[in-house]
Amino acid sequence: MHITRYTDYSLRVLIYLAVQGDRLATIQEIADSYDISKNHLMKVVHQLNKKGYIETIRGKKGGMRLHRSPSDISIGILVRETEQDLSIVECFSSKNACKITPVCGLKSMFGEALKAFLEVLDKYTLADVIQEQHRPQLLRLLQIA
Repeated sequence: MHITRYTDYSLRVLIYLAVQGDRLATIQEIADSYDISKNHLMKVVHQLNKKGYIETIRGKKGGMRLHRSPSDISIGILVRETEQDLSIVECFSSKNACKITPVCGLKSMFGEALKAFLEVLDKYTLADVIQEQHRPQLLRLLQIA
């Protein structure tokens, strides 16, 4: 299984905001913390705001913070909402051109694997990811003051 960079960055933004608490953070801060492009994060942050995961405040002293409690943010739902295509093999796609699809067992096997993958992620929330006992280490690693 593979998730896109977009989903990876969405998770990273949410982790950063969860660890740093109620303080407002900027896109630049998060980009610097993970050493990733601010431009990549702008689209991610916009969508996370649109979907209600974060709230953004404009202005000179603006920034963003979580809009929901970490325990209310399901990793499985987030992955479903940020992955544009969970078609792990061609036969899942509407553009399937594989000639053996009608008699091939791979589609059902990969379908079962995808279902299991998402069911595991559904068991976890953002709170599980940040685990309170690791918060001091996360603050240090992300260089959050």
